[in-house]
Amino acid sequence: MCRRFLRLTGLALISSLFLCGFSLQGKAATQVSLELVLAVDCSSSVDQGEFELQMRGLAEAFRHPSVLNALQQTWPKGIAVALLQWSGDNDQIRALDWTHVNSAPAAAAFADSLDKTPRFVDGGPTALGNAVNVAVDWILGNGFDGERQVIDVSGDGRANTGDAAAVARHYANERGITVNGLAILNEEPKLASYYLAGVVGGPGAFLLTADDFEDFSRAIRRKIFFEITGPPIVQGPLPVSPRLATR
Repeated sequence: MCRRFLRLTGLALISSLFLCGFSLQGKAATQVSLELVLAVDCSSSVDQGEFELQMRGLAEAFRHPSVLNALQQTWPKGIAVALLQWSGDNDQIRALDWTHVNSAPAAAAFADSLDKTPRFVDGGPTALGNAVNVAVDWILGNGFDGERQVIDVSGDGRANTGDAAAVARHYANERGITVNGLAILNEEPKLASYYLAGVVGGPGAFLLTADDFEDFSRAIRRKIFFEITGPPIVQGPLPVSPRLATR
């Protein structure tokens, strides 16, 4: 009787494992052209008005004809995009979870979500490297399988705490993830050099600049367009070349 019970238990276990494996195989990752993390600086150097300018710029980008045309080129796969608000060592908040954007209505809905997203991180130091590390982990476990993976990090200052940005970049690049930068120059005119040296890197990585937060909308729209279509090839009229060789 005992042996029969053990045999039945073993069969039940094997059966459960088989069904579990079948179920896991049935949940294949969604194929997309791009996995994109939008990492928005919410440190103390960014006041509420400047935060709102960043969010408005992101929302406007997903409504702009150029970005919609870029998204159309990815059909039917589309892209997967998430919003990270970041500041200090342990201040990284998933403000918007991963969203599959593969049509104009989906882009409009995501833009509406951006418009409604409050500020979850209310100041603090600038742990740029920590933000990149968290974004990498999000990408690795998001349930999507993208042809490219990109972290779009924007900020107006150098890291002053936490993990070194260059080490975080290496962590991302080792996993095939590109880190692109948008340096906002209103407080540090030479911030672009810092981003080029220690933040931006990976396949097709590039840096764009914004003169200030008022200029953020133009820059982020252009940046997202290039991230969806692939990195720019021709240098544009910017203080820093939009293309950066792989590091």
